[in-house]
Amino acid sequence: MRKSLLLAMAGLLVVASIASAANREGQFSISPVFGGYSFDSPQGIGYDSNPIFGGRAGYNFTDNIGIEGLFDYVHSTKGRTVDMYRYGGELLYHFFPENRFVPYLAAGFNGVNFTGTGQDKRVRSAFDGGIGAKYFLFDSFALRGDVRAIAYNRMNRWNGNLEYTLGAYIPFGGAKPAAKPVVPPPAPAPAPPVVAPPPAPAPPPPAAPTASLTVSPSTITKGQSATLNWKSQNATGCDIQPGIGPVPPQGARAITPADSTSYDLSCSGAGGTAVSAAGVTVNMPPPPAPAPKPAPKAAASPERFCSKPAVVDVFFDTDKASIKTQYDADLNNLGSFLKDFPKAKGEISGHTDNVGSDKYNQKLSERRANSVRDYIVNKFGIASDRLTAKGYGESKPVASNKNKEGKAKNRRVETNFTCD
Repeated sequence: MRKSLLLAMAGLLVVASIASAANREGQFSISPVFGGYSFDSPQGIGYDSNPIFGGRAGYNFTDNIGIEGLFDYVHSTKGRTVDMYRYGGELLYHFFPENRFVPYLAAGFNGVNFTGTGQDKRVRSAFDGGIGAKYFLFDSFALRGDVRAIAYNRMNRWNGNLEYTLGAYIPFGGAKPAAKPVVPPPAPAPAPPVVAPPPAPAPPPPAAPTASLTVSPSTITKGQSATLNWKSQNATGCDIQPGIGPVPPQGARAITPADSTSYDLSCSGAGGTAVSAAGVTVNMPPPPAPAPKPAPKAAASPERFCSKPAVVDVFFDTDKASIKTQYDADLNNLGSFLKDFPKAKGEISGHTDNVGSDKYNQKLSERRANSVRDYIVNKFGIASDRLTAKGYGESKPVASNKNKEGKAKNRRVETNFTCD
């Protein structure tokens, strides 16, 4: 019997062929099985094949991995009458689950017990491992074949038995295989298009005119002239505005506009109209230079400088003590007075505005007084002991320091002479 079962399982392997997926994730299954069971000889039960009947209930976690619960019954009359019961579970790993023929590995843990003549009916732990295969005739039905080696401890030794079964595998549940899409028949080839003869080419449109206007120079002073230059192509007539009118397609013209003016050139032809623009800026001439101021009339020297304070027409820039040449005329009046009155002597006083500290302005006023004193001494040869230079800082303003005009008047030099 064992040889027959093995030959039947080999036959399944030979006829296996590839098909659509059969072992699917989420499936439950039941499997009735029958076959042969051989005990190893030291157990005294009978090494030859004994009939076995059983069942399996399974579940697939994935297309490849599943579990099965099992129950087997073996009845042996070889040597002595013994019944064996095996129940437990196995873990299965399937190869090629999408094929019609699906081989797999199995390993499990179960219990066995024996009844009959001389048996103790004690449940013993057993381990099994082996191979199997399913051959799907339909998506919901397959034939299966299994071979297991089973090991357990009995009669103070480890025993190894062999189990070989055939059965039916009936799956249910799980994801349904995707239906193959229906491929529509190919569309008939389209009829070749009817090619109409090309239309006669239309005559080319007339060329569009061009226009260009420039002015040189672009900026003039009122009363001066500038030159307009223009040119065009594909035009039959041109016009320049304002104030010029029709002109030939190209040319030049002098213009003398009174004000800034933008000129527009418009040229027309069969292909349309083109425009261009150019402008000239007219600036007003600068105002004439003012007539020079008449030289200040010199005051009579004795009446101006003797026995009273007199302001010398010398003013200074902010923070400066240098004398500008524009004040030479009044300083010359002072020098001439001192030469004409050799006994005249007195003080030259310097003054500032309020820009800066008191201490700084005091020093600055002294420098200004000394600048005037040195100018008179060096240019006119006046004895230095006749002139005293003294600074008063910002202490004696003659105008308001709140505006620039008043500050300019306060940056001054005064004299005070006696004419004995």
